[in-house]
Amino acid sequence: MPLMTSEQYEESLRDLNLLVYLFGERIGNPVDHPIIRPSMRALAKTYDLALRPEFEDIMTATSHITGKKINRFTHIHQSIEDLVKKSKMGRLLGRETGCCFQRCVGMDALNALSIVTYDIDAKNGTEYYQRFMKYLQYVQENDLTCDGAMTDPKGDRSLPPHKQEDPDLFVHVVEEKTDGIVVRGAKAHQTGAVNSHEIIVMPTMAMREDDAEYAVAFALPSDAEGIIYIMGRQSCDTRKLEPTTMDVGNQLFGGHEALVVLDNVFVPWERVFMYKEFEFAGQLVEKFASYHRQSYACKVGVGDVLIGAVQTAAEYNGVEKASHVKDKIIEMNHLNETLYCGCIACASEGHREPNGTYAVNSLLANVHKQNVTRFPYEIARLAQDVAGGLMVTMPSEQDLRSPETGKWIQKYLKANPNIPTEDRMRILRLIENITLGAGAVGYLTESMHGAGSPQAQRIMISRLVQMNLKQAAAKKISGIE
Repeated sequence: MPLMTSEQYEESLRDLNLLVYLFGERIGNPVDHPIIRPSMRALAKTYDLALRPEFEDIMTATSHITGKKINRFTHIHQSIEDLVKKSKMGRLLGRETGCCFQRCVGMDALNALSIVTYDIDAKNGTEYYQRFMKYLQYVQENDLTCDGAMTDPKGDRSLPPHKQEDPDLFVHVVEEKTDGIVVRGAKAHQTGAVNSHEIIVMPTMAMREDDAEYAVAFALPSDAEGIIYIMGRQSCDTRKLEPTTMDVGNQLFGGHEALVVLDNVFVPWERVFMYKEFEFAGQLVEKFASYHRQSYACKVGVGDVLIGAVQTAAEYNGVEKASHVKDKIIEMNHLNETLYCGCIACASEGHREPNGTYAVNSLLANVHKQNVTRFPYEIARLAQDVAGGLMVTMPSEQDLRSPETGKWIQKYLKANPNIPTEDRMRILRLIENITLGAGAVGYLTESMHGAGSPQAQRIMISRLVQMNLKQAAAKKISGIE
């Protein structure tokens, strides 16, 4: 079954026995929980679009293992064209859902591991790459969603893993057995974790020999014994519990994050892809980070939705012809398309690794992600400027429906006489969702901190920019020998 339907995907989640907590209580059925379900629907779009003929070229690929058609989210990039299509896929899904669709992290983890496991074997004569390829075929054949888990809680940031007061603040091996290892720790900020079939755990930073027990990468079924999910809060998340839907803003889709606790979890050797090869931990982090920084093409798609909402709000408010409004919307488009330039550029300048996997240009991927930490915030600021203050002072949908207050809302919140008051309220709620509410987690905070902090990208830019070539060019032109 190389391609699942969204209905089959939903049923596959029901078959999992996840240990999930929200608001201090265990959730027996996360698939139907009103706060979590919108995130499941968003991820289900990755299955829906793969089966639509008009998106087949972008959403599917041919497995280099089996030759079968597979979902691109389970594919290992085999060409520059694959890297470019990945960016186009991210923009498409961002535009279709208006939020984070959660499946990129696992795709990026698979591609990074395909490179690094091969390189470890080439140096050490190990068998990680063979294990990984067998696991990859399993993921492809079953069209599984993988959660890429890299971020540890980290504890005291001034100390390396082995010097932490609590050794569990970084995931590490606590016992080695003949048939596998036992691990303990946690992974934070895990996007789409309870919507995933598999958890792929990777080290969170470069390691030294003293941290060898922390230099571990492996994959687990998401309902493996000892895994606990504690759901994160989002702004305005309890609006999803209300009987009406308009005040949510994005009525169908959303995202989620979770703290994933690994409480003495057993991992069989066939699912271990790095163990004590500390000298490769930094390479894995950098490969994954570069891929994942490219993945922020998704923010361009969400930007498309936000810009469309702002243009609509301007028309509903009757200000679409004002020169300053038109100029602000032009600036929003300029910033959004500049982001798209970055993700396409790092893909187009990609290269082939020794194992055949194509990797993005790391410098341009970091430059792209650095822009993502800034431009969406300016786009959101302009969106709020054009939308007006009613976006955050508007009465609820219940008040609109009330026989006592509805008539006053219909009367006094009307702007363009040709547009129903309810339509105006709906588009303003969407802008609120993306720039302030639950959707702002995926569009703004994720833009800032996802795939590493802004400073991490600046460090990589400083390493990769080849300043000596720039200086040599300047000296040559100025006549300095």
